[in-house]
Amino acid sequence: MSVPQHLEFFVDPSRCIGCRACVEACTECDTHRGESMIHLEFVDRGSSVQTVPVVCMHCEQPTCAEVCPADAIKRTGDGVVQSARKPRCIACGNCVVACPFGVPELYVDRAIMMKCDMCYDRTSVGKKPMCATVCPSQALFFGTREQSIALRPQSMPTNTFRFGDQTITTRVNVMVPRRPAAPAHIDVTAAMDERPVSRAVRLPVVADAPDPFAEVEV
Repeated sequence: MSVPQHLEFFVDPSRCIGCRACVEACTECDTHRGESMIHLEFVDRGSSVQTVPVVCMHCEQPTCAEVCPADAIKRTGDGVVQSARKPRCIACGNCVVACPFGVPELYVDRAIMMKCDMCYDRTSVGKKPMCATVCPSQALFFGTREQSIALRPQSMPTNTFRFGDQTITTRVNVMVPRRPAAPAHIDVTAAMDERPVSRAVRLPVVADAPDPFAEVEV
């Protein structure tokens, strides 16, 4: 089984309300042994309550796998980067340091790295990840690109990020404000010093838009 190519994962930071429903739902995945593989981070805790969910971005060329000396991290044919394989992982922590998105976590007590694997046991059979099924504001959305664009007419998905001179393409998309000309990429390091632009949030109702929760299976 594999994740259908027409189904994609979308993260919309502007919709996150910090409720932690995604974190709690993630702990219920049988493959995670009660641990949450999703992070909920504060964007700028000193001056804002804005939070953002952090899932594995499932890079086309995963840095975590490239720096693993034991070849314990594998990327499936459908583009999902898996957690480290227990028989091979030596708990060196290289992947934790190398990941530009800060996703992998090293569990020293079990001597293994575990991270978000897009609920592969669910998505490989066409179901949504646990976090996307419970997110009340749809900051986490799993569906087709057409559905995502219809539900977010003021935003557009991007899956290309730049860290200095390195460009990374991912399977997971991040929703960014729609502009007259689409940015070729998100320059992550350049954006670290930017201040948020104040704006009024509008969530217009799209006529005849499909109910994204109509076929949710938990």
